[in-house]
Amino acid sequence: MRVITGIAKGRKLRTLEGNDVRPTSDRVKEGVFSALSFRIEGRRFLDLFSGSGQMGIEALSRGAESAVFVDSSKKSLDIIRENVSVCGFDSRARIVSADAVSFLRMTADKFDLVYIDPPFRKGLIEEVLPLVCRCIKDTGLVLCEHPADESIDVSGTELVLYRQYRYGRIRVTALCLGDGEPV
Repeated sequence: MRVITGIAKGRKLRTLEGNDVRPTSDRVKEGVFSALSFRIEGRRFLDLFSGSGQMGIEALSRGAESAVFVDSSKKSLDIIRENVSVCGFDSRARIVSADAVSFLRMTADKFDLVYIDPPFRKGLIEEVLPLVCRCIKDTGLVLCEHPADESIDVSGTELVLYRQYRYGRIRVTALCLGDGEPV
């Protein structure tokens, strides 16, 4: 796994081994960042369920102002710290040891881009979406990675479907606030 482009292009990133993790494939990562191409520079990025931190690191490499990485696994947090450091992004990254719900309930931060990639088929996206509405800017974009055969239920939130991208068995659903147009 490597950083695809930007100032850290080609840097090798570590990931956890085993069946408990499912890193975002390079194909999905490249597709997501191609779709976001002009929406990254100078933006604030939130990487929920960070795992290795590769999505937030890619955003930083492509010019995001800052990234917050949230994960509850100590092993994941150690990998994220190492990957952020190897890429030289320590000053623009904040690594938070918390589950996504707790973080979203306590944060006062506002983000331009939120990437949600939880363990699949556990209802975690629908659990965090109402809380994400509190911390996304009016012109922000929420991206949810999930199995292609599942849909995202946004009822009970202020979010509406913006676009969907399919990469084989994976789908990334882009959502925005109902009264805002993503930048």
